Amino acid sequence: MAAGGGQDPAWILPEIIPVFPLPGVLLLPGGRLPLNIFEPRYVAMIDDALGAPQRAIGMIQPLDAERGQTAPGLYPIGCLGRITSFAEHDSGRYRYLITLTGMCRFTIREEMAEQRGYRRMRVDYDPWRGDRDTQGGVTGVDRDAMLRTIKRYFKTNDIAADWEAISDTPDDRLITTLAMVCPFSANEKQALLEAPDPGARARTLIALMEMAALRGGESDDRPRH
Repeated sequence: MAAGGGQDPAWILPEIIPVFPLPGVLLLPGGRLPLNIFEPRYVAMIDDALGAPQRAIGMIQPLDAERGQTAPGLYPIGCLGRITSFAEHDSGRYRYLITLTGMCRFTIREEMAEQRGYRRMRVDYDPWRGDRDTQGGVTGVDRDAMLRTIKRYFKTNDIAADWEAISDTPDDRLITTLAMVCPFSANEKQALLEAPDPGARARTLIALMEMAALRGGESDDRPRH
């Protein structure tokens, strides 16, 4: 049975959800993800989602991002997102500009029949029920050490940053945002998604940044992209 979060229809998590497989894209609980939807089957998916009380779709990464596959294998764990803003555009090709807000992770139990060309999954939220605890926070992380690691990672990757804004951002929001926007590999993004709690996610993020900074610092004449 689908999990619920009170009487608000938005928090009655649907047992069967449409999924949007997108390589290298991460949605986390509490995170906000802008998307440009233009492929007809996914426009249809958004049409259907907007007509449901939860306005929800599942973001998940394909195991094989090779182009041309219509139904690639998927990682077993994704994140349900609620459409919290949208705009319609028809400039020769109908599309949606939407923002998804992460609600709760899910584990795929089985694939259902396609609907209007998009894939649907029966999912289980129980392993991730802690995602719905809005009182949770980041524990066991040295913020000063974390900020030093972030600065080194940004410098190595030539990433500009507003350090005043970063310094003022609470740990949980900072970790969620960086995990979603930093250019990690698909496997690394999946590791961040599957971290059991915010503290574990923070430690995983720091470890990934430290490894990336070390790789980038191996040679002063390394190629830059």
